[in-house]
Amino acid sequence: MQRLIQAPNLALATLWCDWLVQAGIAASVQRAYASSIAGEIPPDQALPEVWIEDDERLDEAQRLLDLLRRPRHVVWICPRCSERIEGPFEQCWRCGANMADR
Repeated sequence: MQRLIQAPNLALATLWCDWLVQAGIAASVQRAYASSIAGEIPPDQALPEVWIEDDERLDEAQRLLDLLRRPRHVVWICPRCSERIEGPFEQCWRCGANMADR
């Protein structure tokens, strides 16, 4: 097992772990409830961590995590209503059309 990242909170650690598992990388959240003893141990030791089981897939897991943490920023024009959409969005906020429909 190899530690991939230390998360600032349990919600993000769980999200990141689930993302990796859905991509086929066996991962788990460690120290999920260590925050309850944060006053008795150093604060940085109480943060949740995401670990992967297969050390050989560490680079792949890091790339996937980077994609999640830094979504691509695109600009596109909605094919249905001609609204300009910016950011990592794949659906028009105005009419609901999908970016793939263009």
